[in-house]
This record gives sequence, C-alpha cells and structure tokens, in this order.
Amino acid sequence: MPPEDVAALLRRAKLRVTGPRVAVIELLEQHPQVPADTVLRELRARSLAVTHQAVYDVLSSLTTAGLVRRVEPAGGPARYERRTGDHFRVVCRRCGQVEDVAGTAGTAGTAGDYGAAARPTALGDVDPASERVEGTWWGVCPRCAAPSVR
Repeated sequence: MPPEDVAALLRRAKLRVTGPRVAVIELLEQHPQVPADTVLRELRARSLAVTHQAVYDVLSSLTTAGLVRRVEPAGGPARYERRTGDHFRVVCRRCGQVEDVAGTAGTAGTAGDYGAAARPTALGDVDPASERVEGTWWGVCPRCAAPSVR
C-alpha cells in the first residue's frame, strides 16, 4: 500500500499520520501476524528510531481504531495483522507458526462454513451481522510433522 494511501487510511480513522504508524501498517501489509518484538526489530532495520513503548502505543492505537487486529494464540505472544474481517487461522502447536485459512465466514466450500455454523444463536438483542467471526485451529504444520532426517 503506497504511503499516501496509508495516510488517507489513518485520517479516515481519525488518527494523526506519523512515521511509525505508516511504517507499522506497511510492515503488517507485507508480514501478516507478527509479534510486537518483530515489528520493533523490522522498524529499526528500516532505520526508524522507535522504542518498545512507541511500538506498543502504535499497535494499540491502530487496534483500537480497527485498522489492525490483535491475535492472541494460547502459549505464544500476541500477534498483529492487517486483516480485520471475519476469518480463520491455524496455529502449529510445535513451532507456533500462524497461517490464515482460505475463505471467510459463511463462504461455501471453505473452512468458513464451520465459523458460520459455530456463531452463537443466543445473542439476544444484538444484531448477529454486527458481530465478528473468527476461529483458530490448532495442529502441527507440515514442516514440524515431517519425519526428521538424522
């Protein structure tokens, strides 16, 4: 996403356009589902002088504004991604790798079918269309499942 598009995105979200915010959004466009430490390391590799606190503040403001999603896989650090719509992911129990699953909630023939079926039906007065659907499958990735060569 070009920097001018990122700036417009931030303005629409009523956020000030700053170098770290633009850099974080660009980074998450290229590297989905990364922990804050990786964001910090990548920004510093791009010669941005940022602190841990600055990175957490930027991630928090972008998450609050709905531009970034915080994913918290059990047993691992929180990860951040730009994909904020309904979707599903799979997490490797051995190496912690996180991958998006193809499809979205309610899309026929995809993993999303499970999400649509799993949506709570007792939402009371809440409009179900306003609720977010996401899911996580846990397993072992092909790399970790492959027999080791000794």
